[in-house]
Amino acid sequence: MRGRPEDPRWARPALLGLLAATLLLYLYDLSASGYANSFYSAAVQAGSRSWKAFFFGSLDAGNAITVDKPPASLWPMELSVRLFGLNSWAILVPEALMGVGAVAVVHAAVRRRFSPAAGLIAGAVLALTPVAALMFRFNNPDAMLALLMSAACYLVVRALEDGRTKWLVWAGAVIGFAFLAKTLQAFLILPVLALVYAICAPVSPRKRFGQLAAATLALVVSGGWWVAIVELWPASSRPYVGGSQNNSFLELTFGYNGLGRLSGDETGSVGGGGGGGGGTGMWGETGWDRMFGSEVGGQISWLLPAALVLLVAGLVATRGRGRTSVTRASFLVWGGSLLITAVVFSYMAGIFHQYYTVALAPYVAAVTGMGAGLLWEKRRETWASIALAASVAAAAAWGYVLLNRTPDYLPWLKWLVLVGGLGAALGLVFAGRLPRRAALGVAAVGLVAALAGPTAYTLSTVRQGHTGSIVTAGPAGASMMGGRGGGPGGMRGGPDGGMPGQQGRVNGNGFPGGGMPGRQNGNGNGFPGGGMPGQNGGTQGRQGQPGQPNGNGFPGGGRTGEGVMGRMGGGPGGLLNGANVGSAARRLLEKDAGEYTWVAASIGSQNAASYQLATGDPVMAVGGFNGTDPSPTLAQFKKYVADGRIHYFIAGGGMGGGDSGAASGITSWVESTFKKVTAGSATFYDLTQRT
Repeated sequence: MRGRPEDPRWARPALLGLLAATLLLYLYDLSASGYANSFYSAAVQAGSRSWKAFFFGSLDAGNAITVDKPPASLWPMELSVRLFGLNSWAILVPEALMGVGAVAVVHAAVRRRFSPAAGLIAGAVLALTPVAALMFRFNNPDAMLALLMSAACYLVVRALEDGRTKWLVWAGAVIGFAFLAKTLQAFLILPVLALVYAICAPVSPRKRFGQLAAATLALVVSGGWWVAIVELWPASSRPYVGGSQNNSFLELTFGYNGLGRLSGDETGSVGGGGGGGGGTGMWGETGWDRMFGSEVGGQISWLLPAALVLLVAGLVATRGRGRTSVTRASFLVWGGSLLITAVVFSYMAGIFHQYYTVALAPYVAAVTGMGAGLLWEKRRETWASIALAASVAAAAAWGYVLLNRTPDYLPWLKWLVLVGGLGAALGLVFAGRLPRRAALGVAAVGLVAALAGPTAYTLSTVRQGHTGSIVTAGPAGASMMGGRGGGPGGMRGGPDGGMPGQQGRVNGNGFPGGGMPGRQNGNGNGFPGGGMPGQNGGTQGRQGQPGQPNGNGFPGGGRTGEGVMGRMGGGPGGLLNGANVGSAARRLLEKDAGEYTWVAASIGSQNAASYQLATGDPVMAVGGFNGTDPSPTLAQFKKYVADGRIHYFIAGGGMGGGDSGAASGITSWVESTFKKVTAGSATFYDLTQRT
């Protein structure tokens, strides 16, 4: 139970307690999110039915099109669903376990070179970061990415300890596999890791570069085997690569999911980016302070000012330790990863969602734990005690600012954080002169003040379900898209927000302005959650599965009075959620379902995913996620219909960002050729009956 012989008796029980508490926190009321992001849940359902869909990451078991990411993040969920059946817990528990794993890895990395308390602080900071609590309870690829990036940093630090090749090769393999979770984002920290090892490794320069070459080879093999198979596989016998315009995973990697995210030039996207240098666009303002703005700050930045202070102090404290100092290299690895990721996120002009910042959480946590631990050991030196006090003061002051952005949420807490934190900071200035117990008491007050704000936001996060493709942590109003303060053209939690160009008041669907660009107001005529055209309220899924989100934004309904769109800027809802599927529509599609490859086709993946999850049968997503992918072509779709492979076409659908020419052509052909049928309030076209 004690772990290392030199550890105090409380160290191992405290670690086990931290991991157990993290697990309970992340598992709490997990099923409230239902299918969470139905886009990925539909792919999980498909992969649990078809090994071909499992391998390619298909959205449907008929293997029409893949999700717009590689499939690695889906594999644990798909294996879980194969074992335990399709339900919210089977989908989301693997994500929660990844969160516990990430906390354990960050703790282990910090504990290797610093005190047990430093490791526990690092683990607790990660566990209590609001965006981490959000994404480790959600089914997007970011949970796996955060875990693997933490492991990569840990392995590089291990390699720096003794110069053994195996640790660096393992780091390369981990990053390669992370590429199969979220493509090029896995490579953001590669320059930092390679440069630190090339400079600080305790072996000869020749061996260092040989080891880096071996690690690069491991990365290429780990991430490239799947890419090679997909690119070499005949396109006619595999699903279309979702998100690409030429059915190429390499195009997807370097375009829509790669350089396009940086430049904003994303063919097939629902909208353009913001442009650098403080530009404002659909995805918010860019600039050096983006991580602190109203749309991001409450997700990740609580301890970011403190971490930056501690990073500088840690580098100053280790400046004389020599090139091969592992303590100094640890600050360079974790701090460099923090800085490069924050800079890229701050200036990327393309699609940017607040939850991306979970990638920063392990780095902030590790730097905070390492810096606090090192400065505490040096607290008898005046500069160290002042730096430690400055970090606590920065955390308290910034916590006050963030809490003040939601003035109706626990209004007393901001004052407790500010007064307690500043008081503790004052005491820490004299920490080296105080008796040990008094110094520990002051440090404990400072730690509580620093963590009080993110802990409150984290508890708010786990008390709510989250559905859709754009979700945020914290209470209502904690994160507003589009400008610092919900500026022009963005989405805000207020009554006159909406997607760019939209106006109007909050309607019954809980979304300001009501719709995506080009759609009608969100009154049930053009947007999911009131929802897609003619859709009725949510129903319980069959065989005890979670129901689809209803008018309240929760599976099975009735947790809050909000719409499926929820509260942009916190709360359970999320943008780009799927349609509500009524019992009459479900019965219609399930009849004779076994005679068709796809029981239905729909424009856009979110609409298709909702029907697929409701029926358990494959639904073709025409045009992929946004309806903008050129798959299938009109000729291909006509052949599928002629061969009797698709039964119904679902009216409406699409994301409102502009369908592809193929999707528009298919819609026009169907509407002019086939008989319209209704089921409840939903409208379909029967592709077996011509008009």
